[in-house]
Amino acid sequence: MKEELLLAISYANEGKWEEAHKTVQSIEDIYAYWIHANLHREEGDISNSRYWYSRANREFTEIDLEEEREIIKREIEEKLK
Repeated sequence: MKEELLLAISYANEGKWEEAHKTVQSIEDIYAYWIHANLHREEGDISNSRYWYSRANREFTEIDLEEEREIIKREIEEKLK
């Protein structure tokens, strides 16, 4: 799962939204939900984004998308072995 989550972040950073979305949408995990929220925020679907932030137990944010992805990536690398 860790590899798929990091792959989704990589896709997102490369501008491959569909690939990133497809990668996370089938993973049942708070980090996948957080990435999912970030992706929907990027596409401008704020209500859907808020839903996914809620599922990830995170507050909605407006920080830079790539900055948030780096935060997510660091947490995944630190907490998932």
